[in-house]
Amino acid sequence: MNPRSRFFALSALSAVVIVTPVRADDVKAGDLVISQAWSRATPGGAKVAGGFLTIENKGTAPDKLIGVSAEIAGKAEVHEMATENGVMKMRPVDKGLVIEPGKTVKLAPGGYHLMLQDLKGPFKQGEKVPVTLEFEKAGKVSVSLDVQGVGAQAPGGGAMMKKMPDHSGMKM
Repeated sequence: MNPRSRFFALSALSAVVIVTPVRADDVKAGDLVISQAWSRATPGGAKVAGGFLTIENKGTAPDKLIGVSAEIAGKAEVHEMATENGVMKMRPVDKGLVIEPGKTVKLAPGGYHLMLQDLKGPFKQGEKVPVTLEFEKAGKVSVSLDVQGVGAQAPGGGAMMKKMPDHSGMKM
């Protein structure tokens, strides 16, 4: 491999490493795969935090997320956010969140999420917060939320792809 080819191969590999998000390990429970579990760091004195994750149903029957618990929270619920008459409202999902077969449900900021209330301590960036999800069929499943920065919008801090420098005019 000549030096120019080696340079471009290393540049391509570097681009892949830069855009690959850091994420929690996937957790399998029955036909469900739970991935990208994360939360945001909480400012001092905060009593609530959100939890976010992705649930994929690889089976042929629906399952339902019916509950959540966490030792660090006095109360934990599955919530949804929706806009009604131009007003954003948040409320618990009373009858559970259905995950249809062959479908993926994302719990993300601005939509479905885990609501952890009456926190017993802060969430600090870099920590992992254990929570237990309860499904109608898959049962209780332990996952860890990777704590990102205070303003994160996605796992891995929500960082956008960094632009690679233009080396097209470079002489080798």
